[in-house]
Amino acid sequence: MAVREAIVSFGMQPPFGKNAEKGVGLAFPALLYYNGENRGQEGMGNMQETQDWNVPKLGFGMMRLPKRDDGQIDMEQVEKMVDLFLARGFRYVDTAYGYMNSQSEACVGRALTARHPRESFLLATKLPPWALEKPEDMQRVFDTQLERTGAGYFDFYLLHSLGQSRLEALDKLGAWDFLLEKQAQGLARHVGFSFHDTADVLDKILTEHPQMEFVQLQLNYMDWEDEKVQARLCYETARRHGKRVVIMEPVRGGMLANLGGQARALMEAAQPGWSCASWALRFAASLEGVVTVLSGMSTLAQMEENLDTMQSFVPLTRAEQETLRRVRETLRAIPTTPCTDCRYCTENCPRDIPIPGLIALDNERTMYGVANRGGYGMRTSGHGKASDCIACGRCESRCPQKIGIISLLRQIASAFE
Repeated sequence: MAVREAIVSFGMQPPFGKNAEKGVGLAFPALLYYNGENRGQEGMGNMQETQDWNVPKLGFGMMRLPKRDDGQIDMEQVEKMVDLFLARGFRYVDTAYGYMNSQSEACVGRALTARHPRESFLLATKLPPWALEKPEDMQRVFDTQLERTGAGYFDFYLLHSLGQSRLEALDKLGAWDFLLEKQAQGLARHVGFSFHDTADVLDKILTEHPQMEFVQLQLNYMDWEDEKVQARLCYETARRHGKRVVIMEPVRGGMLANLGGQARALMEAAQPGWSCASWALRFAASLEGVVTVLSGMSTLAQMEENLDTMQSFVPLTRAEQETLRRVRETLRAIPTTPCTDCRYCTENCPRDIPIPGLIALDNERTMYGVANRGGYGMRTSGHGKASDCIACGRCESRCPQKIGIISLLRQIASAFE
């Protein structure tokens, strides 16, 4: 069985006529389609050839590593995960300066670099804009990263978590030239950036900095048409500029890993035995131009499941894409709190509670059945928690949607704290 063709449109069918260049009204991404159901293991296999890059479709994101009871990284488990990852033929390992309370890079040094030949893996890490005040800070951070990881050089080096608010400062620091300098020195083989903003901002960056080789994007089947994340639009923008894409959050921070109800029933009817996480990984990996799909695995069991999924990866069929479209519609049809993020409720809140953000997290819990306590901690850092509400009623008097915020905050506190 061979690959039918690489569809380079953004829909279930190639666009024709006046909409051919715009991709107007199309709902699905550019995918590699397989014709029929007998897919086997020949063809793509688990490797994607992108010119001179040869990267497996699954990357190990080292940002949610297992911990011991004392809160420290469980190095014994991490070493087992790293060993299995490499033994199964996968190579791309992703870390960052601040991951795991700034312990992730050192963990890479101990579990990976010190125990395996350098040529056996590809290492990516990131330069954090928030840690930079003056140009010389970039070299200091870079040297620290080399020391922590013991890698000698980085295969992929990124500016971390870019958006409009960080661009001016990075330009003044000369960060783009710094990346290119490290590439010229052979210390960063490929340079790019991770991105969290709108497609128009991404277009601006890629227009002004065409030397960047790849973009790391948050992308999954639920965020594909999300107005805030703009996953599809950002992906299309990167590809229009001819850039390769590394995908993060393919399982939406674990939210898509354990679906229930009608959503799970649709998946099981289409492909009995496929896990929810495998559907999410396959969606992301089926996109044209994707280098690898990062998964922040935190247990050996998760690692084994994802390796099984991607070891013999083949892209989704059209029928499987249609299943995910129905899953998406099913999840979006679940009743949630109708917050519009107007933020009137936060004006004069005596406890500085980020109410819209907490409602968004609670809506995700309702849809996916998982309380994202890590996200809750980030949202409330430096602000009030839901349990801090004193029931003054100021928020409810200002809410155009007439949401019962006081009782909702009690519910959120019970679920997340």
